[in-house]
Amino acid sequence: MITTARLEIRRFRPEDAEAFSAYRSVPEVAQYQSWEAPFSLDQARTTVAEFASGDPLQAGWFQYAIDLDGRLIGDIGLNTFDNLMQADLGYTLAPAYQGKGFATEAVSGLLEHLFTERDLHRVSAECDARNTASARLLERLGFQQEGFRPQNTWFKNEWTDDLLFGLLQSAWRSARTAR
Repeated sequence: MITTARLEIRRFRPEDAEAFSAYRSVPEVAQYQSWEAPFSLDQARTTVAEFASGDPLQAGWFQYAIDLDGRLIGDIGLNTFDNLMQADLGYTLAPAYQGKGFATEAVSGLLEHLFTERDLHRVSAECDARNTASARLLERLGFQQEGFRPQNTWFKNEWTDDLLFGLLQSAWRSARTAR
């Protein structure tokens, strides 16, 4: 669906289930995410099938697969609002591929698509304040921190602080032109 220098951002396929189960079963990957590790192969098959049947152009959640040379290395979730002009996003990357620019490249490629092809006005993201790697990625891509909500979310048996980020199409275009 979307191609970057090294990656393909595409629809999920049934053969992704094993890799999906593997990286979602890593406790450090699941730490700031909505699921618990381990993530069984049966769960993965069901989830991948649900993801594959989604429509990225409709309101609601759509999960993109991040593909490197035919291998699933992560995913990006996009929740498009009913107005089809704004969305929230989140991302997950297998540990072996973290710290190598793949998440930045994948999210950047999706933003390019969202702002140029789909003409979205705004993309937002939220992360646990302890997830500094995620916050740095968003800032690298031009997102502005718009809020801090202390002890806002009861998550995995504890209150967590949330960081809120946003990126307007106009700011993204200005930054892109400046580069």
